Amino acid sequence: MTKTPEASRTYLVTGCAGFIANRVAALLLQDGHRVVGVDNINDYYDTSLKKHRLEKLESDRFSFHQIDIEDQNALAELFDANPFDAVFNLAARAGVRYSMENPHIYLTTNSLGSLNLLHQMRRTGVGKYVLASTSSLYAGQPMPFVETLPVNTPISPYAASKKGAEVMAFSHHHLYQIDVSICRYFTVYGPAGRPDMCIFRFIRWIDAGVPIELFGDGEQSRDFTYVDDIARGTILAAKPVGYEIINLGGGGTPVSLNTLIRMLEDRLGKKAKIKYLPFHKADIKTTSADITKAGELLGWKPEVSLEQGLDESVQWYQTNKPWTQNIVLP
Repeated sequence: MTKTPEASRTYLVTGCAGFIANRVAALLLQDGHRVVGVDNINDYYDTSLKKHRLEKLESDRFSFHQIDIEDQNALAELFDANPFDAVFNLAARAGVRYSMENPHIYLTTNSLGSLNLLHQMRRTGVGKYVLASTSSLYAGQPMPFVETLPVNTPISPYAASKKGAEVMAFSHHHLYQIDVSICRYFTVYGPAGRPDMCIFRFIRWIDAGVPIELFGDGEQSRDFTYVDDIARGTILAAKPVGYEIINLGGGGTPVSLNTLIRMLEDRLGKKAKIKYLPFHKADIKTTSADITKAGELLGWKPEVSLEQGLDESVQWYQTNKPWTQNIVLP
């Protein structure tokens, strides 16, 4: 749990029914702060999972508003009613493949929605912005990925929309002195994770005896990072930094999907069936984070091992049966 030396503050957390933002909001509440959460509860994936997360945020210091960050009028009312100390913008359309099917909604939510928040911050004098971004921007760059790499060739509309949000935040820092921390996340997983991501899907399919849909040969690898580690780093990034891009990732050796499947087989006591599909051209073969800056600037490093994190993820899935068996997969 993150401890902050300051007195209780008021924070806006967007996307608070989402996987990572929900944990950010929970940790802020645990630290005694007031949290105003917004989410449009869209149906990109099963809304019962979003409601499950929201139920865990019940507190007299938490208020929830079902609004969309694309709605400028609703945001204006929210900012007028609340003296925010900082904005954590984790509302986003996520998912590389789906962004190819519906690129317009990615641009309007991830780029324009971010601009809407920055505009309200400028209008009402909120000085700190923490933006969730993505390791998908590093496609084609040498590893381990360091924040100074030029990320000017995004290979999916999702990555492009996040790049747009990053550079718009920079312009607002330059012109209006808004203090900006951009957190680039690396493959986040954990309990109540997104059902469009591999760990949730693999657990579900292995447990049910359904063939895993594996794109490529399974040797593609990821720098898996536990959700509570990501949430801690995001909160630490609320300190004054000027304008900084900060990697939040496992910082170790990337783990292949084949290895991940074996680890889940051990925890579930079942053997996976695998259906191999062609590797998707919008995917990255491997991700590996250089987290030196996060250590130096935030005093942050991941604390939860993949072994422990998978234990927690499988336990959550098993504990919440039969509901978890019926969550609709996108």
